[in-house]
Amino acid sequence: MSKIIWTKIDEAPALATYSLLPIVNAFTKAANIEVVTSDISLANRVLATMDLAQDELSKLGEVVLKDDGNIIKLPNVSASVGQLKDCIAELQSQGYKIPNYPENPTNANEEALQAKYSTCLGSAVNPVLREGNSDRRAAVAVKKFAQKNPHRLKAFSDNSKAYVAHMEGNGDFFGNEKSVTLTKDQKVTIALNGKELKTIDAFASEILDGTFMSVSTLRAFYKKTIEDAKANNVIWSLHLKATMMKISDPIMFGHAFEIFFADVFAKYANIFKELNVNPNMGMSDLEKKISGHAQEAQIKADFLAILESDSPKLAMVDSDKGTTNFNASNDVIIDASMPVVVREGGKQWDRTGAAVETAAVIPDSTYGMFHAEMVADCVKNGQYDVTTMGTMQNIGLMAQKAEEYGSHPTTFELAEAGTVTVTSEDGTCLMSFECEAGDIWRMSRAKDIPIKDWVRLTVERTRLEGIPAIFWLDDTRAHDIEIKKKVDTYLADYDTSDLDIQFMNVTDATRFTNARVREGKNTIAVTGNVLRDHLTDMYPILELGTSAKMLSIVPLIAGGGLYETGAGGSAPKHVDQFLAEGHLRWDSLGEFLALAESLRFLGNKHSDAKLSALTAALDIANDGYLDKNKTPSRKCGEPDNKASHFFVAQYWAKALANQTDDSGLASKFAPIATALIENEDTIMAELLAVEGKAQDIGGYFNPNEELATKAMRPSATLNNIIDNI
Repeated sequence: MSKIIWTKIDEAPALATYSLLPIVNAFTKAANIEVVTSDISLANRVLATMDLAQDELSKLGEVVLKDDGNIIKLPNVSASVGQLKDCIAELQSQGYKIPNYPENPTNANEEALQAKYSTCLGSAVNPVLREGNSDRRAAVAVKKFAQKNPHRLKAFSDNSKAYVAHMEGNGDFFGNEKSVTLTKDQKVTIALNGKELKTIDAFASEILDGTFMSVSTLRAFYKKTIEDAKANNVIWSLHLKATMMKISDPIMFGHAFEIFFADVFAKYANIFKELNVNPNMGMSDLEKKISGHAQEAQIKADFLAILESDSPKLAMVDSDKGTTNFNASNDVIIDASMPVVVREGGKQWDRTGAAVETAAVIPDSTYGMFHAEMVADCVKNGQYDVTTMGTMQNIGLMAQKAEEYGSHPTTFELAEAGTVTVTSEDGTCLMSFECEAGDIWRMSRAKDIPIKDWVRLTVERTRLEGIPAIFWLDDTRAHDIEIKKKVDTYLADYDTSDLDIQFMNVTDATRFTNARVREGKNTIAVTGNVLRDHLTDMYPILELGTSAKMLSIVPLIAGGGLYETGAGGSAPKHVDQFLAEGHLRWDSLGEFLALAESLRFLGNKHSDAKLSALTAALDIANDGYLDKNKTPSRKCGEPDNKASHFFVAQYWAKALANQTDDSGLASKFAPIATALIENEDTIMAELLAVEGKAQDIGGYFNPNEELATKAMRPSATLNNIIDNI
């Protein structure tokens, strides 16, 4: 029996699994496929660090190194410190005897505990599982559906004042970068003024990058952008990724918070120090720290006075609740927030709920240049037309933790000024940097095998698609220069004479891609992992309405497959709505598509006709799901995620009953199809009966299995049909 591993994760996609997985299991077992779950949720990872649960993530890390590894990976929480603390508190309330997260450790034991818990922060899952490079694109049926049923993109106003501000010249990570390719396996030591920060095991032909963010330059940049936003009468907004870049970006967030509210932080410096206020944690944490203090009301009033002054307006996360851009570092995640800026015509929301043109502030120009060109393109040429726009496909370098900026143990907030050195084991200085206290220094790595596979995948996809492929590599950036040397070498192994493969810097590549998109033409963007993150949210959200509808395949280098189901950026709001009114608007299309690709992989690998028939029927069901527009409604009282699962089951059973490649499947599913069709009215009535009713599932991070299953499987008629297949 072949096995597919389905990850149990967090929030809305985890809730959807309670409804969808029983259907998946009922259908796949007919083709001798076993679908098993692996719990890599934040809650389970927290418990595993405390030795109270199996370390499922480490087990999956072994699976992806096998030639038969087959994993469907749903979007997981990349936890901030605030989310981690909330998860720990929930687990404690459920009876788990685990300690609090020591935010400010005062002894060796607390430091060790903080280090242990910190393994759950940020992008802890993806670097373990992504033992292959990324192939992300919109399935043809999904793209056609979007063009026939266009979502709304709001127009950019004439003479729009929207823009992106990023750092330029030396000072940011892009400008300070140095890069070297190693000639042999060796230990490499990072040190500050001769004191070791970290020693790593590096490999022959591996590219090592070192760089730093100058905090003094960063703070000056923030001050300038605030002044400019005020002069231009636009909203000021900060866009970072404090989830994946768990060390660097919360620090940059904290500096921005201090600068925007400089007078308040100066006035109450002593109180904030006494209360251990950490600006990196944002306003929500600050309010908790000052709660009950004699000057609590005055401090809050002073913050509000800044918002009401003639300073630039500050973007809001939730105008109704008064939640600002500075509420928490993980509230505004750039690869989700910047597509919204473009979608909304260059606007964000102010304190009154009004949409106002914005100055989007993105400190690091490494990817700030991409977003700047996206906004500038729309300011110049107007909004995109969903009905005619072409598509961006992406081949992303990410295998073996390639370029996992900020998600690794080689990022440091420097405790003192001086020289950071990167030294080989024979004492040779590979790179050195002159830094100030508080600067953020980091190293990224890209091994040789992933780069070689990246080139192979690019050639393969370019030949299959017959469209231009652009390597987004800048000949002025240290890292890209080293990467291009390898790309040139490995491209020479293939006959590319009939392929259109080009190299461009970020700005030129964005312009080239956008010009083709506006002409209805398709382009492959070949990028590193960080840009992959940004592109594969921006373009799908504009093209399809959501990045969750992207086909996301990771051909594992060992021979298996990892099938990702899209992003979960809006999942928290989905959960809030579900708990309040029993309506889950999460769209499981990503899961449907990933399942089809996972089954296809097994069918091709084992030349299994029965499995091929099952997969072909699921393809038909997915097409029917799109053609008949059975995506969940956003509104309570209308069909939601649970109903979408029912319709896919109905279409899948009908396709199996009608196919002629496997008579056994046809005879097995003919009565199932009949039952699902004839009982549609009853099933839909049972599903809609729970709409508008608050749901108790026993926990946000760690739901009660029985309660969650009951909430997500409310149709006794549907359950009876599925459970008896």
